[in-house]
Amino acid sequence: MAKKETNSDQLIAHIIKGIEEVKGNDIDILDLRDIENTVCDYFIICNGTSNTQVNAIVNSIQKTVSKALKDKPWHIEGSDNAEWVLMDYVNVVVHVFQKHIREFYDIESLWGDAKITSIETNY
Repeated sequence: MAKKETNSDQLIAHIIKGIEEVKGNDIDILDLRDIENTVCDYFIICNGTSNTQVNAIVNSIQKTVSKALKDKPWHIEGSDNAEWVLMDYVNVVVHVFQKHIREFYDIESLWGDAKITSIETNY
């Protein structure tokens, strides 16, 4: 199946917009391009306060990206219990956590060599 090439910057902007639409918290972008043997170029990490909000964030991202770029995730997993949902857009992987699960796994520390950009939100 041929995958349409989508500009990563555009994709990231629309993912962030989707997160902000439903007030996702603590949004970080990890730039993995300078690290060898990574599975993608970027991780976007955020969290919600409940499994309902986590699913709302995932749905909002899908809707926003699909509407703007006509793109959809290659794979999504974790929606059933909505504690940690992973959305794979090939070059960009989105992790949507519940806060306590994010603190437990601490992905930002695991990828300590990545350049991290935190997105300020005003809500």
